[in-house]
Parts: sequence; C-alpha cells; structure tokens
Amino acid sequence: MNDLARRLRTAREHAGLSQGQVAKLLDMHRPSISEIEAGRRKVSSEELSDFARIYEVSIAWLMGMEDVEGEIDDRVKLAARDLTKLKPQDLDKVLRLLSTIRGPRVRKQ
Repeated sequence: MNDLARRLRTAREHAGLSQGQVAKLLDMHRPSISEIEAGRRKVSSEELSDFARIYEVSIAWLMGMEDVEGEIDDRVKLAARDLTKLKPQDLDKVLRLLSTIRGPRVRKQ
C-alpha cells in the first residue's frame, strides 16, 4: 500500500465514513474506493480534491507533502485535529479517559 492510499484510508476512518458512504458522496462504486485505498487504482486530481474536501484534510497532507512532526503517526494527527473541535468540558473527559487507559505514570528519578 502506498502512502496516498494509506492516508486516504486513515482519513476516511477518522471521518467516520464507510467506503460505501464515500463512494456515494463521490458518485463512485464502493469497489473503486477499496481499490484506491489498496493502492491498486490511481486517483485523478479532481478525485483527490474531492477526498480532501470530504475528509477535511489538505491535498498536501494526503500526498504526504505536509507533515508537522515527521515521526507522529497519521492517526494521532487526525485525532488531534478532532480534539480541537471539542468543547472544553468534553476535552477534559477525553483526557481523563486517556489517563485511565494509559495507567499510572512511573516517575523517573
């Protein structure tokens, strides 16, 4: 799977959309979305623009030309973008949940 295919899949999943929903939005067949995400079908510039609009990401990010922190997983970047949309009290709930999942921190001395 190439970088574009991986980012398209990641962005779709973080947008909370199924391949079928995306296909409908783009007036495509679901197998076409599957082929694109597997890296077996090329994406036209118009399709790339449509994907970026639907997933609310930049074309540069989809193409792998925009990377804030080179080592940060793409899923973390998309999650951070979604966190900025939360109300302060909801963000506090998410942070408490993450703390619970992560468990107690061990202090280094």
